[in-house]
Amino acid sequence: MIKRTLTIVAAASTLAFGMAACTETEQRETEANAEQAGDAIGDAAAEAGEVIESGAMAAANAVEEGAGNLASELEENQAEAAAKGREGAVNPATGERVQ
Repeated sequence: MIKRTLTIVAAASTLAFGMAACTETEQRETEANAEQAGDAIGDAAAEAGEVIESGAMAAANAVEEGAGNLASELEENQAEAAAKGREGAVNPATGERVQ
């Protein structure tokens, strides 16, 4: 994907530099080719953005799941500690701290 984009950029640059030595018809053709290359670059950038966004979404979901698992484990630990009367523990069902 990145290689394709770089190839398109290189082609567009080469076309732009060669325009000065071309006839008017060749310049129009070169401009059309450069415009197509620009469109392809825009499409590739949009696709890359979507790939990055989907990766970020997957990472956020994993963090959310991990945080939920951790919260459940901590709640179980606090419930157990409160049931055993450990000072400082908080009973998750009532929110009351064991004194």
